[in-house]
Amino acid sequence: MGANGNNATPPAPAIAPGAEVIDPASVARELAQRWPALDQSAAGVASFGRGAGGLDHRIARLVPGFDAPFFQAGLAGYSDAAMRIVARRLGAPYCVTEALLDRMLLGGGHGFDKADLEMLTDALPCGREDTPLSGQIIGSDPDEMAAGALKMLEQGKRPDKAYREIAYGPGRQPHYVDTRWKVTGEAPGSAAATDADAPLDPIDPDCEDDCTPEALLALANEQPPESYDPRAVFAHTQRPTPPTRAASNLSTHPSSLSTPPSPSTSALGPQTSALSFATIDVNLACPVKKIDRKSRGGHWLTQPAGAIAILKAVREALPPEVPCTVKLRRAYDDTPEMARNFEIIFNAAYELGYAWATVHARTVEQKYIGPSRWPFLKDLCSRHPDKPVFGSGDVWDAPDIFRMIAYTGVVGVSVARGCIGNPWIFRQARQMLAGQTPTRPTLAEQRAVLLEHFEISRVINGEKASGRMMRKFGIKFAQHHPDPDAVKQKMIGVNTLNDWMAVLDELYTPAPVSS
Repeated sequence: MGANGNNATPPAPAIAPGAEVIDPASVARELAQRWPALDQSAAGVASFGRGAGGLDHRIARLVPGFDAPFFQAGLAGYSDAAMRIVARRLGAPYCVTEALLDRMLLGGGHGFDKADLEMLTDALPCGREDTPLSGQIIGSDPDEMAAGALKMLEQGKRPDKAYREIAYGPGRQPHYVDTRWKVTGEAPGSAAATDADAPLDPIDPDCEDDCTPEALLALANEQPPESYDPRAVFAHTQRPTPPTRAASNLSTHPSSLSTPPSPSTSALGPQTSALSFATIDVNLACPVKKIDRKSRGGHWLTQPAGAIAILKAVREALPPEVPCTVKLRRAYDDTPEMARNFEIIFNAAYELGYAWATVHARTVEQKYIGPSRWPFLKDLCSRHPDKPVFGSGDVWDAPDIFRMIAYTGVVGVSVARGCIGNPWIFRQARQMLAGQTPTRPTLAEQRAVLLEHFEISRVINGEKASGRMMRKFGIKFAQHHPDPDAVKQKMIGVNTLNDWMAVLDELYTPAPVSS
């Protein structure tokens, strides 16, 4: 029976019989020994610097700087640059952007802001810390997905018109693509697609959860006050230079990671920026409601031919040395037909040259209701030991990361809702890799991170928008406070920096130590 409703299930364990006997600390130590962190002499790339290790070298060699078996997932409405930078300072080795809609990327304007890394670093010196970063794209049409992915990678070096011509052809305009035609062969204008050329409104009013960015577009219109100098923020802080991609190393990854086909778009001369995405991730997992005549995200799991067309188009549009990855759910629903669809798409991704798949252990129909099923991941990894898989679903703390790896056999874990308000999960996971006992954040540490998060967000979004955005973060951060209910009540009223500071001064100032 399908799950109904839009509310996510509160944090709870996954279905994983026998996982309770796993010792996560022992697993972490063993991983660090099995996969030591690569260094310049071993890998021919810049030193990763933090020495955590634990990540399968097939992945570590593909993405310099990705040095631990976990990363921060893309979470629309949450995982903007501010959240990512805070997570990185606490140990996240790799992050994914929010899902960027292909047609909004091609439309230019604010639709590209979330993917424009150079814009971010021009405004914020610490923005250069936000590497390696994966750009995630979601959409309904292979040609639009390919052109949008290329624009993300190139950071919009060509005029917007050039990317639209790649998607639609010279002089053509976007039209409402009937994705059923893509897989059934019914041409636009036929009885099966009578309104395929109707104008497209790119904003889905029925988007019901946190999977796509449309609902937050209004926030993109907020600009920092003219009197505020964003370059002054954290200007005093010295940060390491991000690792650079070593071209000579990219051709030496193990043969189990298939070589991508020669990209057709490469003939156009990709204009890749020195500051760009380390990987491009195709979202075939998001459980947004299916709009009439249009598939997106996880709904492509009902249409394998359409999903494969998107995967092929994106892979061929990008230079072969740029890794492509895919995010999937274990199926659309629990029927045998949908289980077969997953297998078809999963295998096709690797055959097309995708470096890895991240698989969420819930169905699309479940959304975020009910437990995820780790036995599915265990079976998948046991049947495909040559295909690197990252797991996702019901990872709520650092021990869960290593429990999932040991139970399922995934090479690493995508941490999603478990890191909202809890960036310390990454520090704690690194401590476990080093054989240390994970430490909880002190009240002083919580205050420092909350203030830092707001400051970065204010530079990017402006104070008004950041005040609204940080309310939800503050409520999530309350889980670490001795009096979480008091924090939640106070955070509801936050709108400005002064409001934020008032809460921090009242509830996050350690009591003075008596002499």
